Amino acid sequence: MRRRFILSRLSDLVVVLFGVSVVTFLMIRLVPGDAVAIMLGANAEVTPERMDELRARIGLDQPILLQYLDWIGGVLTGNLGESLWTRRPVIDEIAAHVWPTIQLAVLSLVIGATLAVPLGVLMARLRGRGWEIGLQIGSVAGLTVPSFWLGIMMILALATLAPSVQMLGYVPFTQDPLGNLARLVLPAIALALPILANLARLVRSAMLDALQQDYIRTARAKGVSERAILYKHALRNALIPFVTSVGIMTGYLLSGAIVVEQVFAIPGLGRLLLGAIAERNYPLLQATILLVTVVFVAVNFVVDLVYAWIDPRVTR
Repeated sequence: MRRRFILSRLSDLVVVLFGVSVVTFLMIRLVPGDAVAIMLGANAEVTPERMDELRARIGLDQPILLQYLDWIGGVLTGNLGESLWTRRPVIDEIAAHVWPTIQLAVLSLVIGATLAVPLGVLMARLRGRGWEIGLQIGSVAGLTVPSFWLGIMMILALATLAPSVQMLGYVPFTQDPLGNLARLVLPAIALALPILANLARLVRSAMLDALQQDYIRTARAKGVSERAILYKHALRNALIPFVTSVGIMTGYLLSGAIVVEQVFAIPGLGRLLLGAIAERNYPLLQATILLVTVVFVAVNFVVDLVYAWIDPRVTR
């Protein structure tokens, strides 16, 4: 893999993260509401002098450029600031909520990506048959059904069929591994269904395109078995767009997890982010959005490297 290709992708990564940091910082301050007024609440002792004092203490009295430089300087040195409400380091607040989101996203991605490949290959093999049409209809339904609605339906169904089963909340894996997986399986399925449907349709399309290529006809002429043609020749080329889409799906998972976490009462980054928005907790909100963006961009960087490994032509 060429060094120039890697350095080019790294430079793109830095530019994207810088742009996101600027946009995030500015957009948050355009959200209606004053963090100082919200913090002081309906206290009868609230005066303009007290509001100015609090605004100066948390640094909101500085020009917007100085606020950004102070924040980004702290980020580059590992200091994400303090929560305006709890006065705890933002990094500690995020660390207390990030693990449930990571577990949910990874489990959803594993379910969706693992099942999508064999399902897409099956749809390609059954092209034009009744079963393939049924699978196509199912994949379209999977794309159109919102994850939060599917989660609500799952909760209602399980509450009716097995009311004694606990399905809401979160149990740490170290405390109860089986209980942890039991609480996450339903939200993971709800979050994975659109990914599964999307990736399966992509694999089917890529497989059908690969099976029309000249090298496939040559392999058949040489007497290569149909199984080897499917899984050794066609699938390898079909995995190139699949790998790229998996990286894009990571962004969907992180955004979709915010809503699904609320449905299943999971104390992850979704709850933390929504709470920070309601409280106008600028340091916590900025750091959480930046963290999600960093993860998304880093995953796509890894995907680019994997893409180049699968198809070395992209490095030329």
